[in-house]
Amino acid sequence: MKLTQQGRPTDEVIADLEAKRANDVRWADGRTFGMIYDGGPSVHEVAERAATLYLHENALNTQAFPSLGEIQSQVVSWTAGLLHGEDGASGFLTSGGTESILCGVLAARERGRTERGIEAPEMVVAESAHAAFHKAAHLFGIRLHKTPVLPDWRVDVDAMADAVNDDTVLVVGSAPQYPQGVVDPIPEIAALAARVGANCHVDACMGGFVLPFVEMLGREVPPWDFRVEGVHSISADIHKLGYAPKGVSVILHRDKKLRRYQTFVFDGWLGGFYASPNLQGTRSGLPMATAWAVMQHLGIDGYKALTQQTLDNADRMRDGIAATDGVRVLGDGRYHLIAMTGDPESERPVDAFALGDALLERGWFHDRQTPPDSLHSTVSNTNTGVIDDYLKALGECVDEVRGTRADDRSTNYATLE
Repeated sequence: MKLTQQGRPTDEVIADLEAKRANDVRWADGRTFGMIYDGGPSVHEVAERAATLYLHENALNTQAFPSLGEIQSQVVSWTAGLLHGEDGASGFLTSGGTESILCGVLAARERGRTERGIEAPEMVVAESAHAAFHKAAHLFGIRLHKTPVLPDWRVDVDAMADAVNDDTVLVVGSAPQYPQGVVDPIPEIAALAARVGANCHVDACMGGFVLPFVEMLGREVPPWDFRVEGVHSISADIHKLGYAPKGVSVILHRDKKLRRYQTFVFDGWLGGFYASPNLQGTRSGLPMATAWAVMQHLGIDGYKALTQQTLDNADRMRDGIAATDGVRVLGDGRYHLIAMTGDPESERPVDAFALGDALLERGWFHDRQTPPDSLHSTVSNTNTGVIDDYLKALGECVDEVRGTRADDRSTNYATLE
């Protein structure tokens, strides 16, 4: 396609965009378990009004837009408070979980190089850790050791211990990990990192705006945040169950000294002094402002209410899956993430991907993942009011696909053409 010679009327342009959405997932009616998180009409309103205010502002230079510097500082501070960072805890806003993870890995590499003289850095992650850590290793020239998980899907600390050495700059745990939704043993992982002076990063992109409120609601949460001695950095996504629009995340460091290792500073060109706190140069002010507005609008009580509804939805979904012959939940996830697979002990086994295809035909979208073949759900407030309908459809689809196998075995968590 070529760009049209003449411009088109606004109404025509918008009508075309609306038509393009016809085949997108139906997240607004609660039938999508992931990717979009709906905090309700008032959250929509405050985010949209904030977005309009900051549609054109650029956080590349906060001297030109000091309001964005203030917004970033306040959102980071609020998040650090939720994660029990001390007064010195510092960080930046990023475009999403991948960028936050990249910044955490970069800071670990630079600290290892500066403080320990490591020229051939290595990092240790479990096979359950997010793919962004592998991307970071590729981009930053770090040798990555991938270790197995235990039958309960948590990291095998002994296997990690065998992989840690004097060139290790980073050891990673997740709270919770994405595939099965379990929280890794963060104190043990942090101790491994401390043994060689490496950084410990906790990937809480999925849990950073869930676990603090789960704990406030009285449900048990294993230790995972800055209360754990030896945790150096944490990534937490506001655009997941922080209910802000895409894309905004937080990378936090225990103190400013650790934060400086992710910052790039340069003055050796004709443009004068340049400093970049994360991987972007130009940064849109829009997601930063919407995150600020949503967090202020909800407050602690608002987040607790949304989290309680999320937990109720997820508990009902897990119970319904457990009561359905032929499928089961992987692991002992107790929060908002659910991985469903075929039950090998069933007399009439169910192929997870065939089940996913049947559910998708009825409008229910899950991510497909492997190994093992399973359907992944990130449950949120968005799914309120539809869980009974979902479980009814699940039962019908299980009966429909028993004994069949999907031809398509692919899994996609990607943007490819």
